[in-house]
Amino acid sequence: MHIRFVRLVLVLAAVGAQCAFAQNYPTRPIRLVVASSPGGASDILARLLAQKLGEQFKEQIVVDNRGGASGILGTDIVAKATPDGYTLLIIQPSLTINPNVFRKLPYDAVRDFAPISQVVDAAQMLSVSPSLAAKSVKDLIALAKAKPGQLTFGSPGFGASPHLTAELFKHKAGVDMQQVIFKGSGPAYVSLISGEISAMFATALSMMPHVKTGRIRPLAVTTLKRLAILPDVPTLAEAALPGFKTSQWFGFLAPAGTPGPVVDRIHQALVRGAGSPDVKSRLAAQGVDVVTTSPKEFANLIRQELAQWAGVVKAAGIKPN
Repeated sequence: MHIRFVRLVLVLAAVGAQCAFAQNYPTRPIRLVVASSPGGASDILARLLAQKLGEQFKEQIVVDNRGGASGILGTDIVAKATPDGYTLLIIQPSLTINPNVFRKLPYDAVRDFAPISQVVDAAQMLSVSPSLAAKSVKDLIALAKAKPGQLTFGSPGFGASPHLTAELFKHKAGVDMQQVIFKGSGPAYVSLISGEISAMFATALSMMPHVKTGRIRPLAVTTLKRLAILPDVPTLAEAALPGFKTSQWFGFLAPAGTPGPVVDRIHQALVRGAGSPDVKSRLAAQGVDVVTTSPKEFANLIRQELAQWAGVVKAAGIKPN
């Protein structure tokens, strides 16, 4: 009984210390790691939400772009960071794709992180260079079949969601198009606009500025419902490939072992920030829906996505590197 009592006292003391820490958190700037180069959807979202978190916490949220290796470099930094709430990660499906396309990772996508919340759900858009003679998805497929292996897809990284979505497109459309891997969305857009690559999948959020200026031509979106901001752009399912559907979520993680009360405090601030009217309206104008979840719900999504992308990788015949 004495030992049990001592253990109970120690547990209660630890819980009390964590709660006290959370009440004072944060007391210094917070580092928000973006595992991609500037200009992509993760970067745009990170900077938008960093402002909202900073306003609530009264501390600076420092956005740190650590692109490279399909998001592995930046993700690993957070996996190995001190679990005190001062290093966070904004992540997308690459977290759940990479374990299926790389034989060995320096972290475990489930074990090494504390999920905080999903923040948005975004449609991907299939766009082409204006110089390409394809005005529709059927045109693109016909052109690719007429020139096997000559058209190219740009991707912001091997194993990134746009890469896997393009592979799924190739598989379902029965076309041979080459993948060109870039270090982030920014360089890929430059090549798409210039006509160096033929086509690209990316989130509507990061594509919309280029669509509005006419520098790229949108052909379809990957969701089963058209975007309200682009009502004339069809879904892939209705344009040429029935049943085709993918989406790209984004969420926040902390290193595993981050105190529960701190995770809860960050979660509450994220929900308030992402749900604020100005953020929701700004994202809606880019075809992005705010979707916040509990840490447990986000953890379940990550596990489900791991299984889903395993199926896509197998169907596309991709061999892990």
